Amino acid sequence: MGKMRTQVGIVGAGPAGLFLAHLLHLTGIEAVIVEAKSRRYVEERIRAGVLEQGVRDLLVETGIGERMKLEGLLHHGINLRFGGEKRRIDFSDLADGQAVTVYSQHEVVKDLVAARIGAGGTIIFEAEDVRADGFEGQHPVIRFTAGGERHELFCDYIAGCDGSHGICRSSIPEGALTSFERVYPFAWLGILARAAPASEELIYAQHERGFALLSMRSPTISRLYVQVDPHEDLANWPDDRIWEELQIRLGGGTGWQLTEGPVLQKGITAMRSFVTEPMQYGRLFLAGDAAHIVPPTGAKGMNLAIADVRVLARALQSFYETGRTDRLEAYSATCLRRIWKVQRFSWWMTSMLHHFPEHTPFDHRRQLAELDYVTSSRVGGATLAENYVGLPFDDP
Repeated sequence: MGKMRTQVGIVGAGPAGLFLAHLLHLTGIEAVIVEAKSRRYVEERIRAGVLEQGVRDLLVETGIGERMKLEGLLHHGINLRFGGEKRRIDFSDLADGQAVTVYSQHEVVKDLVAARIGAGGTIIFEAEDVRADGFEGQHPVIRFTAGGERHELFCDYIAGCDGSHGICRSSIPEGALTSFERVYPFAWLGILARAAPASEELIYAQHERGFALLSMRSPTISRLYVQVDPHEDLANWPDDRIWEELQIRLGGGTGWQLTEGPVLQKGITAMRSFVTEPMQYGRLFLAGDAAHIVPPTGAKGMNLAIADVRVLARALQSFYETGRTDRLEAYSATCLRRIWKVQRFSWWMTSMLHHFPEHTPFDHRRQLAELDYVTSSRVGGATLAENYVGLPFDDP
């Protein structure tokens, strides 16, 4: 059996785990990442694509934002379409000149993997039968199989960054955590298409047939979504039907035409809100999707994960520099303040823009009134803009 030693053992090579390792490296703290999937899988896994202003700044400040600055698309607003018209939320005016950057999560992951390997960091891909043990005491260990051999990674702390279906959260004793969840009665059918985006900025559309979103990944690749039933069969949605529905919901007969092109990828994503409290147990800390899930309407998943590990990295730095554990003990409370604000915003955006099965004509009119208020009131627009570009980071 191979035995290894590091200061912080990280389970999961998504944005949370990779960025945590990067931040720790910058402060001289050793970390090893254990990942169940292959490098190719994590670098090609299509996920979110909008970075908050603070996250963009953080990537640049920590030396991994150069490609993002070259290839990312800087957006100073979004569009809300409802009632047959399109209205813009101007971030430059309403959020003190801040902006968001369209830059895919898998591109962030590529940059982080390259940074870790370039710095001589250790990422163990394709690890099997991963287990987290000993975190209730003083000697945590991550056990796994790699290359046909069983290994033990001894560490001071474990960071569970392995997603909502990972092993870390489920390793915590039953009854130690409290979960809060809301499952939404719809899903998103998303496509990636080789088609120039028909709008320079995102369009969020509220329509009586259901929600739709026009997003993008590059000047030549569009990312688009339509609201569907959560039990919908993808086979019922050939490409022509998807494009037809997108044209109706996003254009609505105004003469505006959505740019169409070959569909490169499509899939259906369930919608839910989830938070677990606390986000730590003994010497095991949960971050990112391992601790919380937000519906994608607010574009917050990756941003929230990076906010988590920023707090955790600073707490670990404090421990290794001073021996104090107060910031580690405050990790969960510090993160949860932001998480619940982001959950509120994501729920609000979702509730305002989607058609719910139980909605009556009254509910539909109420949604239109809320959208009208948000886009015609400076206070209402500023609330959306402030949350969309990202709230200030919290520190313990």
